Amino acid sequence: MSDDEKEFRKIPDKYENGFDKDVWSIFKIMGEFVEGYDKLLRIGPCVSIFGSSRLKDDDPYYKMAVDVAQRLTEVGFGVITGGGPGIMEAGNKGARQGNGKSVGLTIELPFEEDANPYIDKQYLIEFNYFFARKVMFVKYAQGFIVFPGGFGTLDELFEALTLIQTHKINPFPIVLIGKKFWGGLIDWISDSMITMGTISPNDMNLFQITDDPQEAVEILYNYYQDNILAPNF
Repeated sequence: MSDDEKEFRKIPDKYENGFDKDVWSIFKIMGEFVEGYDKLLRIGPCVSIFGSSRLKDDDPYYKMAVDVAQRLTEVGFGVITGGGPGIMEAGNKGARQGNGKSVGLTIELPFEEDANPYIDKQYLIEFNYFFARKVMFVKYAQGFIVFPGGFGTLDELFEALTLIQTHKINPFPIVLIGKKFWGGLIDWISDSMITMGTISPNDMNLFQITDDPQEAVEILYNYYQDNILAPNF
């Protein structure tokens, strides 16, 4: 091995010096899990609502998210969101209007506003790590309702689908709101993924799509007429 190769393979000092920092970050990660579990352990049945933070309060999907969230609380569900603006704010606003539990799991980001004002103070939890936050979205939700959104929304949607597909969590309803928005993605999944055999045709049954707020709520409500309400994993 040449001297250049040896030098290339040598662990840089910045990594050696960062070892203690990495070890201590474990405790920070543990702290986020402990706080999340502690605050949400007895919250009762909830539905996580996802969607773009960029949609304003005059957007039809924002208004629909308020409606869906209020309807959910009226049949006994609390609402969990990412705690920010846009669809997240709409979800918490609807929960507040329906006198239901309104949970906000915020994340530290340089370009996002503070928590929206419709979150119950006792259920506002701030996260630094996306992965810890995503665990809470899944563990304490009895279903997902997913509005149009960006990469973050897709990340949360596909993680839940993967966990259900691989039997890492019990199945729960996943409802996509917005046939026009989601239609192209659904077509691509069917035409490309199923055609190539990268997923099973039955995997299309892991989610449902609608434009009707009442239908979305009924899908969640009816599912638990025959299934047990309980935290996941």
